[in-house]
Amino acid sequence: MSKRVAIVQSSYIPWKGYFDLIRHVDEFILFDDVQFTKRDWRNRNRIKTPQGPLWLSIPVQVKGRYLQAIKDTVVSDPAWSRTHWRTIRSNYAKAPFFPQFKDALEDLVEKGRDLEKVVLSRAVRWHIESRILLYDNKTVIFE
Repeated sequence: MSKRVAIVQSSYIPWKGYFDLIRHVDEFILFDDVQFTKRDWRNRNRIKTPQGPLWLSIPVQVKGRYLQAIKDTVVSDPAWSRTHWRTIRSNYAKAPFFPQFKDALEDLVEKGRDLEKVVLSRAVRWHIESRILLYDNKTVIFE
């Protein structure tokens, strides 16, 4: 019997396909020994808002650190998580299930204050534990 393995770099607010990939492999590995890339999905992503897509970026130290690995990347402003949470809350507060899961989402954002891989690893673990389901092209998180 063969083993299916996925080796992927981390990303901030993973897309649906990321979780589809996890579901289809036997082993999922976060590859964080490679170079951190600026202006990439490692530390930023877009969310939908009534005004159109909005970028959310985690500020990281990059000056003079061109060759730093993803795992060695350091957040430059710990206040980013509060700003991101306010933005997410104001744009999704009326979404179905938001009131039910807002505390868990806020906890993820707060934990990600130090490094986004903490958030990603928790989201991946929840998915593996069947606490995240994909339904009709939407991600639903269960506490």
